[in-house]
Amino acid sequence: MHSHGDGDRRKQRFQERLEVLRDTTLHQQMKRHLPAGRWTRRHWIHASLFTTIGILVATIVPGFSNAIQVPMSEPRATLTLQLPELPSGELAGIEGDSWQMVKVKPGQTLGAIFQELGISATTMHLILKNADAKAALTRLKPGAEIGFDLPVTGTLRTLRYDRDPAHRVELSLVGDTVKEKVIARETATRTVVLSGKVGRSLNRSARNAGLTASNIRSLTDDIFKYDIDFNSDLSANDRFSVVVEQTWREGELVETSPVLAATFTVKGKLHSGFRYARTGAKPEYFTAEGRPLKKSFIRMPIQYARLSSKFGARRHPVLGTMRMHKGVDYAAPTGTPIMAAGDARVQFAGWQGGYGRTVVLDHGRGHTTLYGHMSRLGNIKQGQRVAQGTVIGYVGTTGLSTGPHLHYEFRVNGVHRNPLSVTMPPPEPLSGAQLASFRTQTANALARIRTVENIIYADVGAGTSPSRTAVAASKPAAARKQKKG
Repeated sequence: MHSHGDGDRRKQRFQERLEVLRDTTLHQQMKRHLPAGRWTRRHWIHASLFTTIGILVATIVPGFSNAIQVPMSEPRATLTLQLPELPSGELAGIEGDSWQMVKVKPGQTLGAIFQELGISATTMHLILKNADAKAALTRLKPGAEIGFDLPVTGTLRTLRYDRDPAHRVELSLVGDTVKEKVIARETATRTVVLSGKVGRSLNRSARNAGLTASNIRSLTDDIFKYDIDFNSDLSANDRFSVVVEQTWREGELVETSPVLAATFTVKGKLHSGFRYARTGAKPEYFTAEGRPLKKSFIRMPIQYARLSSKFGARRHPVLGTMRMHKGVDYAAPTGTPIMAAGDARVQFAGWQGGYGRTVVLDHGRGHTTLYGHMSRLGNIKQGQRVAQGTVIGYVGTTGLSTGPHLHYEFRVNGVHRNPLSVTMPPPEPLSGAQLASFRTQTANALARIRTVENIIYADVGAGTSPSRTAVAASKPAAARKQKKG
């Protein structure tokens, strides 16, 4: 074993050899390059250079010698440390910090969550005896959060979930009983205007502005689908503004209402829609004048189809004879959904001769529609009332048909009319006290939208795409009177 004194002596001898080598090398270089006689400017430059090199060597060598020392081995000792025991209180089940939060995944069931956490099915069935819990936990939506108070013993102590944005429910298990506790949580509801430009994608711009997927579907499938072709009409500078109510809790957005009002400016033309509920009816959307945006009939009861045969005289593709074609045909793949053209009662649903599998709808006021050659019927039956857009069947090639398509007829008092050109009866507009109430509501919504648009769209030609919200009003949740449908 080497002592520290031996190491110091080796270090000193090594430094002495390096210094001798440095002085010898520097002396030889100066002797070679510098004459013994009178020095010129060039000689002085060389002398300065060699002096600088000498100083650098003198500085670096001691550090270098220290760096290459052989490290001395140090004696080591191993200690055994005992981990602290878990608190007896926690082992005994006394309440502590043992909450686990689970966010529900798409398709995930309560049983799957309990199994993943190692909680018995018996405990789950005990909890589901609570009517409120059964209603909330058996219809889980993706993204919902459930809290589990699980101590080290693995026995569920408490389960909690949000009944609604303003109330949390805690279910505590004590033996074979479940105790329920409802906790009120303070929320604030604000009426806001969400606005943006279409840009490259309406869906992306609308989500960036704060609209939910349901809000976007309302714009495209409910409010403006009769006036705007969202596949071909839109350009990047077209803009939208939407009035919604947002519910906030502890700084977190927990709920966004259906669209209360909306405007869409396409190629300089303003389209607007306002949500309103007639007495005893579900909310629907109206123009600023109080006329329903929803038309009595949609012209094309099937999406993504090709018009393959028009209304009028033609040679029948199967029989080969000239005869009147009393409807129009839409070619589409087998299984394509077929929608009710308007609100109606199912007059007939079944097999009807050459029409094959057929549905006939009675829309009232003498108007009926027929849908033929279906592969199968939807979830409907004769006498049932259906809403416009309800899937009543699926494209097929039953009856006298050469390929999968929908045969669609429109009749007025039993007389066949061309579905592509017939004048559709207008829906019933608002009137009287309901119209006055609607106009008051409409004026408030328009004022909010105009305030926001006057700020962010002051320069209509600007190339920027605003996409944030402007708060138009704020009120506590308890004061909300707008009924959501």
